[in-house]
Amino acid sequence: MNVIDHVRDMAAAGLHSNVRIMSSLLLTMSNNNPELFSPSQKYQLLVYHADALFHDKEYRNAGCKYRMALQQKKVLSKTSKVRPSTGGTASSLQTQSLPSEIEVKYKIAECYTILKLDRDAIAVLDGIPSRQRTPKINMMLANLYRKAGQERSAVTSYKEVLRQCPLALDAIIGLLSLSVKGAEVASMTMDVIQSIPNLDWLSVWIKAYAFIHSGDNLRAINTICSLEKKSLLRDNVDLLVSLADLYFRAGDTKNAILKFEQAQMLDPYLIKGMDVYGYLMAREGHLEDVEVLGGRLFNISDQHAEPWVISGCHSFYSKRYSRALYLGAKAIQLNSNSVQALLLKGAALRNMGRVQEAIIHFREAMRLAPCRLDCYEGLIDCYLASNGIREAMGMANNIYKTLGANAQTLTILATVCLEDPLTQEKAKTLLDKALAQRPDYIKAVVKKAELLSREQKYEEGIALLRHALANQSDCVLHRMLGDFLVAVNDYQEAMDQYSIALSLDPNDQKSLEGMQKMEKEESPTDATVEEDGDDMEGSGEDGDLEGSDSEAAQWADQEQWFGMQ
Repeated sequence: MNVIDHVRDMAAAGLHSNVRIMSSLLLTMSNNNPELFSPSQKYQLLVYHADALFHDKEYRNAGCKYRMALQQKKVLSKTSKVRPSTGGTASSLQTQSLPSEIEVKYKIAECYTILKLDRDAIAVLDGIPSRQRTPKINMMLANLYRKAGQERSAVTSYKEVLRQCPLALDAIIGLLSLSVKGAEVASMTMDVIQSIPNLDWLSVWIKAYAFIHSGDNLRAINTICSLEKKSLLRDNVDLLVSLADLYFRAGDTKNAILKFEQAQMLDPYLIKGMDVYGYLMAREGHLEDVEVLGGRLFNISDQHAEPWVISGCHSFYSKRYSRALYLGAKAIQLNSNSVQALLLKGAALRNMGRVQEAIIHFREAMRLAPCRLDCYEGLIDCYLASNGIREAMGMANNIYKTLGANAQTLTILATVCLEDPLTQEKAKTLLDKALAQRPDYIKAVVKKAELLSREQKYEEGIALLRHALANQSDCVLHRMLGDFLVAVNDYQEAMDQYSIALSLDPNDQKSLEGMQKMEKEESPTDATVEEDGDDMEGSGEDGDLEGSDSEAAQWADQEQWFGMQ
């Protein structure tokens, strides 16, 4: 047994720090005396040393050593003669156990990917002949192709993964995300489904994810619910997270939060999907809970984007936009494919007035998640903020035509129409259609209430908001109802509605302002009593009421609701 064998055994045992020191010393010896080790031994030393560097996350250095190893392998392939070494001559068995050249190339590609040098990674993997590509090489290539926009090549690589491993579910999701038909994908797994017992659910699973990637959220929800109810798949955390995300995409915040909480209870160390959960909790005003959630996830792992996004959402809804921007950028650095991180950073940039930079982030989020409407909403908000009504209208019409006339797309189009005085009636028609489909859809209710406020149809607005609040409780709806009640001089109930809104979101500034103005104002009854008291004392002063009408008119005006989309 020679010294190289000892290094190989240490590497196999996971003694990376020991391998790094020993291989470094042996490589220096080899550099000073080239005759000391044979080409095959030097190749092994370089690979083991690179592996140790990779383990220590020194990816540039590791990549350099892997490339040096490949150069040494070329020398080895040209040499048939075995050179003498202090460790003895290399046997044919040793030659056969050399580290795989294909594996070394894969490691180089991994280094490039981590360093965000995707083109270099693709070039390395493309250099491997198709017949020699393992499933993990094809999987990495497929993901890199998809990220680079080379969809046809990505589809080919994903299909090759499935040919070799028909139960590779992430490859199935990759194909579905690239618009490959669910039936075609299912046909690639049919043999294994039929040959293995208790896999009949897989065809339904593929169907569900086909609905997800086609943007058919309601059918996807129904299909996953049917899967989740089956006894063998009940309480599966991945299914629950997917279901929660679907409810979120469909605008059903209540059920989304419920399913995220259920998944979190089943797996306290869950990270996936918690960024969306944290965003929803922050948007609902539960900032203390969001802070606790972020801290808990940081304790689990600070190398994932999710805890940084959650903390960023806490900062954003606390109106600390610079900090939210930093946290969003940190999340993107950890995971450039994090849609929620891109949306967070885009929203922070938008609110800081850096609209053009925000547009770039929302567009990238759209590219990664073409079926998520909040990506489009963020971009439309940017267009409207920069007076780009034509661009916003074009985007809204495109969403409407692509995803169909559902409550969400109708509301998005109506939102843009509300910005143009010439399309107010069209906005009203669109909102009526949206509410006919989903009477409880909060964004549609809010926009319809805004329109009624402009038209000073306060009684109609009150009826709309009361109907929407009959089966749900929402801070914005209660606050808007308070504003409408003030407009019709119902001060007492307006105060009640502001109080409810603040109980739901103690940080809602508009509700707080409404309540503070209410406290400054006097109801007509109280004013009469005070005036009578002053007359009895002979003061005759009524100056306290001066200007109250103008103040009431000021705070009764409906303020537009803004939230991070």
